[in-house]
Amino acid sequence: MGEKKMPFPYEFKELEPEEKMMLLKAYKASELMPRFDLVSVGPKKFKLLRPFCEEAADIYNMALRSDDIFVVTYPRSGTTWTQELVWLVANDFDYATAKSKVLMQRFPFVEFLKYVGSQWQEELLPNAKDKEMASEFLKNVNKPVKEKLSAIPSPRFLKTHMPLSLLPPKLLDTAKVVYVARDPRDVSVSNFHLNRLINIFDFPGTFKDYWSLFSQHLVKISPHFEHVKEAWNLRHHPNMLFLFYEDSIKDLPSSIRRVADFLGKDITEDQVTSLCDHLNFENFKKNDAVNFEYIKGLGVFTQEEDFIRRGKAGGWREYFDEEMTQQADQWIANNLRDTDLRFPKL
Repeated sequence: MGEKKMPFPYEFKELEPEEKMMLLKAYKASELMPRFDLVSVGPKKFKLLRPFCEEAADIYNMALRSDDIFVVTYPRSGTTWTQELVWLVANDFDYATAKSKVLMQRFPFVEFLKYVGSQWQEELLPNAKDKEMASEFLKNVNKPVKEKLSAIPSPRFLKTHMPLSLLPPKLLDTAKVVYVARDPRDVSVSNFHLNRLINIFDFPGTFKDYWSLFSQHLVKISPHFEHVKEAWNLRHHPNMLFLFYEDSIKDLPSSIRRVADFLGKDITEDQVTSLCDHLNFENFKKNDAVNFEYIKGLGVFTQEEDFIRRGKAGGWREYFDEEMTQQADQWIANNLRDTDLRFPKL
């Protein structure tokens, strides 16, 4: 018999009326769109899209395997780049498979679209350029998380944006986790572009509008700092590798070696060099296996912009005016006051 299913330990609560009004104003909506209907989860008030509630308990109770490897991040923290790095190191630099099989097949996204409302899914099929592909896509999306995860052969490589507190309690005692953190100012810029690119979210405002929501924890998966601090506090666990995106940008060979050591892999300098070339952003942006080219025909993207953007650290300075910079400095200081967590400076 399998392990007894644990009840999901956190309560789902509605947003405060003033929070709902801020979202309505930001999205220029007369009523909050089902596709972006946030709820607050647990004492840290993580903001998740309402449909996630339906499978929260199954994700919390997912059956783990000792050879599972997770990449866990707050969205737009270098997730895709790290997934490709981890998969190639773990699979002995099998570039042929990495280029012929899309990353989402090699490294499935645990909660992929399950926290997105049915309205967007209903709109996808009639708007898709490739209706057969869209139909198959939705068929896979709508399989229960438990069913999809159990069907993946070992070793499993799994990506999630869920904070650790919403994942299985025995995760780190069973599987390996690579967590990547990134300066929240760059995270906010990258998420702003993603929320304009993908029509699930379709953010209509300016970056300053988005930053206002981000800094007040009114975007999906926020608050950012609580997400990062949960992992930071567990960084010394032997099954946790905590990486800063900025460190990987500055010294990618060192990050590759750290991943290899964490996964128990012996690698050569030639292999490090070849992987650095593969992960170079000019090459990475042209790699259809990681850039979601295969779903562009589904009508998911609202504009001709790549999923992989710039891969730059410190690019937030091009978006923040002096007032926003001062606000962000104070916001970061307030959130780091009771912790030794510090983001690398470049």
